[in-house]
Amino acid sequence: MTGWFGKRALDPALTLISEPFVHPYMSANIWHLKGRDVDLLVDTGMGICPLTPEIGTPVGKPLLVVATHIHLDHVGSLHEFAERAGPAQSAAEFARMRDTATYAQEFRELDGAVSRLPYPGWRLEAYRIEPAPLTRVLDEGDIVDLGDRRFTVLHLPGHSPDSIALFDEHDGLFFSGDAIYDDTLLDDLPDSDPVIYRRTMQRLLDLPISMGHGGHGPSFDRGRMQDIAQGYLRRG
Repeated sequence: MTGWFGKRALDPALTLISEPFVHPYMSANIWHLKGRDVDLLVDTGMGICPLTPEIGTPVGKPLLVVATHIHLDHVGSLHEFAERAGPAQSAAEFARMRDTATYAQEFRELDGAVSRLPYPGWRLEAYRIEPAPLTRVLDEGDIVDLGDRRFTVLHLPGHSPDSIALFDEHDGLFFSGDAIYDDTLLDDLPDSDPVIYRRTMQRLLDLPISMGHGGHGPSFDRGRMQDIAQGYLRRG
């Protein structure tokens, strides 16, 4: 780990980028997948320090950044990138990045928001998310094509109304954002809907993933994802 970010290669094509000095409640996973023709970045963290220097996409190779939803810990650095895709349900808000959509004010009000200052003079009260108008809008059934991989977009609301995920139907690779992850699932935010979230969990029970990479927590296989979904459904 160097600087502000942590980086861990899961295989030659996939790297997990993290922000270990951000409060655990806000520290989200950032996924960089190298494709044959296009690289993919799933979510962009808090935007506290520049993310672009951490992404090793060769000069001239396209990089598509996909925001799985508009919450602050997933869109903070989105404005740094030229090709920005995100969910249709919140598309207009990406051009504004208002606190009411991103919940940025929760970070400004969080005790212990960071465990280390990112740079001298950084002030928590000045934290904001820069507008990042989408260059591509994604909805259920759309395809994200990297050349050697094709991901189908799934709309999986509940945690938020705009939550989307990416699923490679060929080999089961799944980037789930906050639709499901191996940690405490949040369904009590102002834009959460537990009833709709239950429908998403029912859908995920039948999704034939091989490996899932979520917005938080460790990666998971299909059996673990089913355990998480069933656990949520048992809440009643």
